[in-house]
Amino acid sequence: MFSEKKIKLESKTEQLAIINQFSSSLLHITQLDELFDYVTREVVSKLGFVDCVIYLTDKSSSMLQEVASMGVGYTMPSDTSMHLSDNDATRALSDTPYQIEVTQIPISEGITGFVATSQQPFVSGDVSQEARYVADSRPALSELCVPLVYESETLGVIDCEHPERDYFTEAHIQILSTVAHLLSAKIYQLRTFANLQATVKQLNEAQLIEQSLLKIANVTYGSRKLDQFYDDIYQVISALLPADNFFIGLYDTTQDALEIDFLVEAGIKCDAHHRVSKDQLKNTASYYLLTKGQSLLCSESQFHAHIEAGDFTLVGRAPKSWLGVPFQVNDNVKGVIVIQSYHSESTYDEHHQSILTYISRQVAMAIDRQLSRRALEHRALHDELTGLANRYLLIEHMKHAILCLDRKASEQLHALLYLDFDRFKSINDSLGHDVGDRFLVAICGLIKSCIRKTDTFARLGGDEFAIFMENVNSKQQVAIAIERIILALSKPIQIDSHVLQASASIGVAFTNNVDDKALELLQQADAAMYEAKSSGRGQIRYFNNAMRKKLKRQADIENDLQTGIKNQEFELYYQPIFSLNNPKVISFEALVRWHHPRNGLVSPMEFIPVAEQTGQIMELDLHLLRLAAKQLYAWQCEGMLTRVTVNVSSRHFASLDFVKYIHQLYEDYDLKMGSLSLEITESGLIENLSLATKIIKGLEPMGVKLYLDDFGTGYSALGYLHQLPIHVIKIDKSFVDQLTNRANPLVDAILSLARSLDLDVVAEGIENPKQWALLKRKGCQFGQGYLVSKPLPKEEAYRFYQEYEHQEEAHL
Repeated sequence: MFSEKKIKLESKTEQLAIINQFSSSLLHITQLDELFDYVTREVVSKLGFVDCVIYLTDKSSSMLQEVASMGVGYTMPSDTSMHLSDNDATRALSDTPYQIEVTQIPISEGITGFVATSQQPFVSGDVSQEARYVADSRPALSELCVPLVYESETLGVIDCEHPERDYFTEAHIQILSTVAHLLSAKIYQLRTFANLQATVKQLNEAQLIEQSLLKIANVTYGSRKLDQFYDDIYQVISALLPADNFFIGLYDTTQDALEIDFLVEAGIKCDAHHRVSKDQLKNTASYYLLTKGQSLLCSESQFHAHIEAGDFTLVGRAPKSWLGVPFQVNDNVKGVIVIQSYHSESTYDEHHQSILTYISRQVAMAIDRQLSRRALEHRALHDELTGLANRYLLIEHMKHAILCLDRKASEQLHALLYLDFDRFKSINDSLGHDVGDRFLVAICGLIKSCIRKTDTFARLGGDEFAIFMENVNSKQQVAIAIERIILALSKPIQIDSHVLQASASIGVAFTNNVDDKALELLQQADAAMYEAKSSGRGQIRYFNNAMRKKLKRQADIENDLQTGIKNQEFELYYQPIFSLNNPKVISFEALVRWHHPRNGLVSPMEFIPVAEQTGQIMELDLHLLRLAAKQLYAWQCEGMLTRVTVNVSSRHFASLDFVKYIHQLYEDYDLKMGSLSLEITESGLIENLSLATKIIKGLEPMGVKLYLDDFGTGYSALGYLHQLPIHVIKIDKSFVDQLTNRANPLVDAILSLARSLDLDVVAEGIENPKQWALLKRKGCQFGQGYLVSKPLPKEEAYRFYQEYEHQEEAHL
């Protein structure tokens, strides 16, 4: 009978022994599951109970959840309301396996709920009389339930039932309550330890993430190339997450294409930089991510569910686990980081998702900085309009290629083509810079199609370009490439309603010596191009020994110019400008001569272009202006009141300091108003009209006039005549030469234009009376030329002025 099996716990010694054994055993248990199994097993075995169930409150304290149960099998008669006899109780014992059906109970229900909320033990000898009783799969008659409480907090309950009525005694209540007290303390201890472990783990993970973010920051500033940056980023991420299959893609919203910038498959880095068009991309999980703008975590079944829903299609084999995170880089670029697992033992969860999402934000900022840096570096090395390499990048490529010449086993050549597009300036000025720019871009597109991808195509400035061809087998190979370029440029190009024809003057230079210099090669190709340009449109010239000698001469001139200025080797000659109506001297044009100590008299045609090219023209002009001012002062002191014009570079019309310099000259030499004036050539007309106008206006208080020299030889003078305050135009000698036997319509047009604009006109190069007579008849006021006088040294100019009739009050 059950009553005979009941363990008597009357002895305090026996109770203490059981409690001591519990207490001792609990000290060695470190896992909650192990703890609960031990307690339920020991309650059943040591106290003689047929079952024991432990319920714990959930996080919300609204439910009691079963965490462990133990018992011996027994069955109950179908009529549980009848009183059990001893025989019935004996029959209830059976070998039926123990099981519990009610695994969770609302804390507001049942005897267990009452004990949990009241925190008081409860015992009943006949639960059939208890309204709170919740029957399990095998109802009982006796029930003992004690609370698990630690520091006033309800942790759960221990619930024991028995099929015999009035089974549980006061001793049972005392000892089970003591066990509950010990268990509560142990639960709290293990939970505290588990929480501490979780906190330590979180701190370690946080520290690892912090270290990873620091590494990302260091990578961002340390990696100069984006490829290296991605390698370093992958090392950081793979330290935090299983990332044997990983890629980073950047989506260009302007071009609607995804660039796979970094790819790892099965732990092996693969060649990336694969461009995926929208048509290929739109049915992929990555594109789904980009359009949704949210991270996506999928198990194998969830991945297939998305496929069945039509969100994306399967590319390759299905992953066991898939995690993707989108990120925004800038206005035009989105990014996506994807990791995939094809093994069941390596799957991703929300924790991985949160880590990758957090890191992706840092990666986005880092990539943005890298892209910005790359864009800045690209802009620093490329032309903004055409996207071609600039002069610096071209020279760097040339230097590197020349250094590699001695490593080549076979004979190899490098070739440099220097191109100048013919009459491009006239298109720019007549049709506008927008048309000119698009025309230039179209020309570059044609040329790109004619050269190798390994060739460096560069814009040097304006309409000058270069093509560096590395490792050509022969000069014939270069000639064939030039033929392709000329053929491509022979086709008309339509820009808006304008049909334009391109052509180029091309100079070519070769190198096959490791000792050659990149800048020298560029100078050689440039010199050949100028030879081609001077021969007419669309010409080609190869650098030769004659050009080499000319370059040497120009280099010598460049080196000697500075010394020449310092040593007063430059002298001004003065050619009279006279009235055609009355043969009287009006003024002089100052023309420079260089008395070189070794080479004798050097022509301005030799050193002026070199000075312009090297920038030395600025210092030379200021030196010559001071020489002219000094001579004017000397003549004024001798009673010779005349005017002198000095040729200056248009570069001076880019700085207001030039106005200050002219003012200072007038003040230093007490010059008469208008006695010192300026000439600029039409080919050197000013580009910054606004600033140039301010400069010319700034010279007006001194009466300084601006002469436009060589009028008619350029392409844009008419526009400048309307926009710049020019006072005098000079008809170029080439037009005057044609007046010997017949009239020149262009001369008539210039004179008519000058009258309409109220400008004075000087005809240059008058060498015979017929030219004088024709110009006078056509209304030209002034002339200059050998018919009257060649340029004279200052002493001869003074005597000529005294002997020849002069007119001090002429308009000029």
